Amino acid sequence: MIFQIDESTPYPTFPDPRSGDEDGLFAVGGDLSIDRLLLAYCHGIFPWYSFRDQPDILWYCPMQRFVIFPEEIHVSHSMRTLINKDQYSYSINEAFDDVIAQCSKLRIEQDGAWLGDDMIKAYTELHRQGFASSVEVWDDATDQLVGGLYGVTIGPVFIGESMFSLVPSASKLALIYLARFMQRKGMKLIDCQLETPHLRSMGGRFISYDDYLKIINDDDES
Repeated sequence: MIFQIDESTPYPTFPDPRSGDEDGLFAVGGDLSIDRLLLAYCHGIFPWYSFRDQPDILWYCPMQRFVIFPEEIHVSHSMRTLINKDQYSYSINEAFDDVIAQCSKLRIEQDGAWLGDDMIKAYTELHRQGFASSVEVWDDATDQLVGGLYGVTIGPVFIGESMFSLVPSASKLALIYLARFMQRKGMKLIDCQLETPHLRSMGGRFISYDDYLKIINDDDES
């Protein structure tokens, strides 16, 4: 069942996402306010819609979550070789605006592009309020930003939103750096949102929605 969120829906709230379709779509409508976004992420819900084709926001919450546990990040031999060359440097939250702009730019002409002006504005505000973060990869020879990713942090979970590479493997480097940073900080999970061969090769696997909720709520019994 797909629910409609409109003016009559108590604000901010969501229906039970367990009634959604196979892909996790369960609600349409609402807004991208900070309150609604934070409520969504606290329950494993995220917005994802083609802004050119779909006037209303689509809300997803898959019952099988594709995730990476930071301690399980797989670093291939080729990636270890690249890291050991010391060609790149890394940072967190030094260039959030540039990272989200690059993530949008690289996909904006594609069918189904979702990172339009409204989404950029919403996540930039989340960053301003301390809930969204970026990881940057810099080329030491040129001091140029060549890759990165951004996402939302809820408790011990980092929910990845998008990543980009301007040179080969830069987004993988960003993900490895993020996982190692999270390990040092005692954080528990990277939510990849969608399965891709790239992410599976780096240690991604599925867990149930119920297990996901235990982790995001920092339940030590999980």
